[in-house]
Amino acid sequence: MAAGQGYIEFATGDVLTAAAANGYLASQVVMVFADAAARTAAITSPQEGMISYLKDTNATQYYSGSAWVSIGGSSSPLTTKGDLYTYSTTDARLAVGTNGQVLTADSTTATGLKWATAAGGGSGLTFITRSTISNVATADLDNIFTSTYETYKIVIETAFGANTSDDLAVQLRYAGPATQSADYYGRVANLNAAYSNNDITAASSAILISNIRNSADQASSATFVINNVGNGSRNPMGYTIGWSANDLGPNVSSFYQATARVYTGLRFLTSAGNLTANISVYGLAKS
Repeated sequence: MAAGQGYIEFATGDVLTAAAANGYLASQVVMVFADAAARTAAITSPQEGMISYLKDTNATQYYSGSAWVSIGGSSSPLTTKGDLYTYSTTDARLAVGTNGQVLTADSTTATGLKWATAAGGGSGLTFITRSTISNVATADLDNIFTSTYETYKIVIETAFGANTSDDLAVQLRYAGPATQSADYYGRVANLNAAYSNNDITAASSAILISNIRNSADQASSATFVINNVGNGSRNPMGYTIGWSANDLGPNVSSFYQATARVYTGLRFLTSAGNLTANISVYGLAKS
């Protein structure tokens, strides 16, 4: 095909020669082809500036002098609902993530972006697990602590025991799983003047959470917060707030465990009788 000769306006009576058609018209129209193969077969010597449209990909392209280039850079790489148009060294497709994921900057990926599970931000809590225990002397919750979170919040609700003078306590558990049953330090304060405040001395066997009673209409509740459980180089510490719906009233304690380990779970136990309760565990997002 003749080299493009630019733009021309034909006048009435002009003779349209083959050379004029090849040199002028082909450079001034958009040529439509079924696909790139059909275009290659039809135009064996494309000239710079020619424009074509490919019906199979809906791409409009111009000839740069050495290659056919899509107008606007390139045809869309998107193929699937939810895909994102991104860029690495060329236009690129970022496939849609899964439900609940968020778009996150990541310099290690080709496009600088990725889909990732949303992390709790600021002081947000992430639900980890909920367990219901019924009429047992001890209850173990294993594999609830990991290095993902530094701090955990545990909520005990509708707790009641099988004895009129039960105390609800907790111990830390670690790989094995084994139970750490000593070296708890701290202070317990009962806000009812009839009951004395107590130190949790060295080698205390557990952390006091709450006083509980043996009837559903006197159910107890408690919350405690603990950190450093997933860090073997730090001592776990925290505080508890417990409440019994009888004359004992609320009690508050602070504590720490003198043995640093990678703790993975908890053991709940009572001073007498069995325990029934609902227990929920939450992780507090790292700052």
